[in-house]
Amino acid sequence: MELDVRTTHPRERHPKIFGVFDGLKPGESFVLVNDHDPKPLYYEFLAERPGQVEWTYLEEGPEVWRVRITRK
Repeated sequence: MELDVRTTHPRERHPKIFGVFDGLKPGESFVLVNDHDPKPLYYEFLAERPGQVEWTYLEEGPEVWRVRITRK
């Protein structure tokens, strides 16, 4: 599954992303598509869901970032 948040209002992005993540079973993943490096989101995952996330960059800009987010 691909979740493209580029057209989502910035304040709605993280809740939407966490909602998709929370719906995953262990071993499942989705690809996040964003218009900037979502590194702050990575740190939020580490704080909010410690030990539950695997983060893999698939594309790193300059205009589009794609990250595979997997639930451990």
